[in-house]
This record gives sequence, structure tokens and C-alpha cells, in this order.
Amino acid sequence: MAQTTFDLAVLRSFVAGVDLGSFAKAADRVGRSTSAVSAQIHKLEEQAGTPLFRKSGRGLALTDAGEVMLNYARRLVELNDEAAVAVRGVDLEGWIRLGMQEDFGEIVLPDVLGRFARAHPKVRIEARVARNTELLERIGGGQLDLALVWGAAGAPDNSQASNLPEPIAAPPMRWIASSTVPWHFDADEPLPLIAFDRPCLFHSAAAAALDRAGIKWRVAFTSPSLSGLWAAAAAGLGVTVRTSYGLPSTVRTLDGDEGGLPALPSIPLALHRAAGKGSPLVERLASLVVESVREAHVSSETALA
Repeated sequence: MAQTTFDLAVLRSFVAGVDLGSFAKAADRVGRSTSAVSAQIHKLEEQAGTPLFRKSGRGLALTDAGEVMLNYARRLVELNDEAAVAVRGVDLEGWIRLGMQEDFGEIVLPDVLGRFARAHPKVRIEARVARNTELLERIGGGQLDLALVWGAAGAPDNSQASNLPEPIAAPPMRWIASSTVPWHFDADEPLPLIAFDRPCLFHSAAAAALDRAGIKWRVAFTSPSLSGLWAAAAAGLGVTVRTSYGLPSTVRTLDGDEGGLPALPSIPLALHRAAGKGSPLVERLASLVVESVREAHVSSETALA
């Protein structure tokens, strides 16, 4: 029996169609007509020997086989793109300084740095994990080339950064409590909050939401690090507010209005670049960061759906 060899161009269209939720949009991304992309998907199902999509309302959803194919398709396309970059950039040398939040230290940083290092073994990356204020100061002062920052995608105050930040996602903030200690909110007592040392966008949003709802609250625990927040929440000292990125198994999000807590807003996430025209290496790292974060966003929200 002849071995099946999948066409990378077809796999790229397949991934784009799933990610964008439309083969018409995928056609624009891959530079083909909608009918050509539809033909590619038909070819892919023929090669797979099983349907990859099923009807779901007015749209389409992946079958179990389609989910498996999507995982492999992503990996094959990523490897192809890495190989294309690697053979062209193997001799490139330099230094890139990247800053990001603790939320992404475990779910994004290893993936991004590993893929970039394989393609550019002579390029050194200095990664700094810090909070918003420090990252904005460093990107504005030219001490970082890229910074992944929470908050509206506007240029930092008093900044040398002339490039507009690139919006990546706007995940919803969520109330987070222990996954082992039962959660109970006594309306007669102030709600115990676990928060970063101020200033903190998440703390401010939580306080504003509670004030609007007329719920009394108190700061029960503060920490300069995200690991400190997770430890306090896991111990049942109170609730904290974060997104669903990088949640450890020791904590969980509170569903809907569980415990009578008010709804929280979404928070923008943007990639800031230092002033001036970025080098091809910086732009390559930027594209990997954006891709990895968006994939993590989809995965985290799907897991909670």
C-alpha cells in the first residue's frame, strides 16, 4: 500500500480555515480563491479517508479525526516554516531582548525560545519576566526590543517607542479560587482579595466591579509575584483575579456568577516594540510570540467552555 503524503499547502489552508472559522477568510490569507481552498479540503479528506468536518447548526465543526488532523497539520506547517527560516538565517547573529508577564513564562516562553533557537542558533535572547510597569519603562527606555504587556495598546507615557503596539487578544478577567478548598462567600463579611502589590490593572478592575455591585472587600494577601498569588489562592485565603492563561492545577476559575461575584471586563494584551525599525530577527521573534499567545488563548478558553 502506497504511503500517503499530505500536501503542506493543503494543510496550511486547513489550519487557516479552522483558525479563522471560514474558508473564504482562509483563501484571503493563503492567497487562493475560495473554490481552490474548498478543493484542497476535499482533497485532504480524500487522502485522510474519513470526513474531517461535520455539520453544526449553520456552520461546520471538526470530527474527532479532524481534531487529530488539525494537531498534526499545525506541527507540520510550523516545522516547514521553521525549516524555511533556519536555512536562510543559520548564519545570522545578534542579541534580542524580550520581556513578558509571569502569566506566559511557562506556557509561551519555552515554546517561543525553543523554536527561535533552533532556527537561529547564533542569536542570543535575553528574556525578562516582570510586571507591566517595569516592562513599559524598559521598552520606553530602549532596554527591551519586545514586551508583552497587559492593557490598552497605546504607546507608553514618556516613551521613546514610536511603533504602535500590536493588539494580540482581549481575554476575559476571571475570579479565581482554590481547586481543593471549598469556596464560600459570606455576604456579611468583606470579600478577601488576593492581589499584586499596587499598581495592578487586575486589582483595580476587581475593586471597581465589587464597588459597583455594593460588595464589601478587603485585601487579605499581597505578593510581588504571580506564584505568591497562586499559593495564597490555593490555600483558600481568598479569591484573586487573572485570566485563564497559565492557571496551575491548584486553582480554578469560578463559573459565571458563582458565589454572587460580579462580572469582570476583558483586558487587552499587546506586543510593544522598541523605537525605530525592527530587524528581521526581532520581527521573526515577534511573530512567534504573537502566534504562541494566540494559540494559548484559544486553548485556555476552549478548556473552560
